[in-house]
Amino acid sequence: MKRQYVNSSQIISIGHDPETNTLAVEFKHGGVYHYHGVNAAQHAALMSAPSIGSHFHTHIKGGGFKYSKQ
Repeated sequence: MKRQYVNSSQIISIGHDPETNTLAVEFKHGGVYHYHGVNAAQHAALMSAPSIGSHFHTHIKGGGFKYSKQ
């Protein structure tokens, strides 16, 4: 899945596969994680948030999505 670089102190890049509702997040501390069940609207909200890191921690990480490290 292709990822887009983002302006964040914690995240390098983010990608989304709308067919599988999978969000890919590459962190600066290392590692790419796939969050499962994240739909296109949730991805769009993350990408347009004033603070991508804060939005991610509140709505994705704190949203109870299952994830796997790649």
